[in-house]
Amino acid sequence: MKNAFLIIDTQVDFCHPDGALFVPGAEQDVERMASLIRTYTHQIDHIVVTLDTHHVLDIAHPLFWHDVTEKHPDPFTQITAADVDAGRWIPRFSADKARAYIHALEADGQFTHFIWPEHCLIGSRGAALHNTLLDALKDWSRQRDLDYVAVQKGLYPLTEHFGIFQAQVPDPTVPETQLNTVLIADLARFDTVYLMGEAKSHCVANSLKQLLDVAPELVTKVVVVTDCMSDVTGLGYLADPIYAEARARQVRFIDSVAIFSDHLSL
Repeated sequence: MKNAFLIIDTQVDFCHPDGALFVPGAEQDVERMASLIRTYTHQIDHIVVTLDTHHVLDIAHPLFWHDVTEKHPDPFTQITAADVDAGRWIPRFSADKARAYIHALEADGQFTHFIWPEHCLIGSRGAALHNTLLDALKDWSRQRDLDYVAVQKGLYPLTEHFGIFQAQVPDPTVPETQLNTVLIADLARFDTVYLMGEAKSHCVANSLKQLLDVAPELVTKVVVVTDCMSDVTGLGYLADPIYAEARARQVRFIDSVAIFSDHLSL
């Protein structure tokens, strides 16, 4: 049996208390992930880590929007299509595309648009992997003579990119927003794909949703490691329907202790 780890966005801005968008519980999640990698070094055959990476002028950052008084929205402000149509929030850049994006999100049943603190800025310390995980990855690579794979997402500023496999609203003219068939094929080589990372409510959940929607060949391989992920405070309810659908589709959910004790497919 061959096994892969898919580790979502375990970066400083999410996983360190000083991070711009710290997810409570993420520090402990990272410790458990690192422990899994060190304990099962020779049973883990492939590791993919994803890196949320943004520009300052991103559609989900405050500077992208203002109201009629030119005040920028505070972090965690929700912006709806009705808000945009009424002029309560006005895009400062690529206005037509930004308005179309907000409408497309709602028409497709995606999460309503939120404004986040500036986070995981390209080149910043906050965009880097948490050192606890990075040290475990380096040791795994040295022992296995295998490199972990890092996949960036989020650099196109006119769409959110929660899920790793494609942007929330792909742009047909921007390849990095389109379905990442190379990553899907890479993971499909393995018998089991253990899914973990941050945040449970957003990037992990949307990655899982994308697998359910567009990669049925992976659904039977996925195991969600429940104690290696945490919710953005107060927003866990957003992902409840995704996890309910996954359970209905027979996706397996375990905690890290079950991997240690039962070995599952390891």
